[in-house]
Amino acid sequence: MTFGLNRKLIGLVLALLLVVAACSSGSDTATIDLVSPAEAAQVVEDDPAGLVVLDIRTPEEFNDVRLAGAINVDYYDADFADQLDALDKNDPYVMYCRSGNRSSDAIKTMKELGFIEVYEIDGGIVNWYDSGFPVEQ
Repeated sequence: MTFGLNRKLIGLVLALLLVVAACSSGSDTATIDLVSPAEAAQVVEDDPAGLVVLDIRTPEEFNDVRLAGAINVDYYDADFADQLDALDKNDPYVMYCRSGNRSSDAIKTMKELGFIEVYEIDGGIVNWYDSGFPVEQ
């Protein structure tokens, strides 16, 4: 009887350890931060492998002015989350919108989708430009 009880106890401990390990995996390694334009510029300057500069404004806004090398995924597209989901979640991202409203919502979606490293520019491209960082037209 003692042997059966010990097996059950060992099984319960192992199951508990698996649950704890599953709940904690990945969350400790993710970097999803709201950063100043200066901090974002440093990430861009450091140019980590695979860096993607992600502009989530409308195509019209994007065509008017953007950060150098940015790609555009329109926040207002009906399949916005699906477009994000198609991106490589292991690449680092610097993401922005016009002033920070859309990006604050998008960052939540990116986190839920499992992106590993995302830097959201505080105040968007407006704050980036007002802080003296370059844009392209």
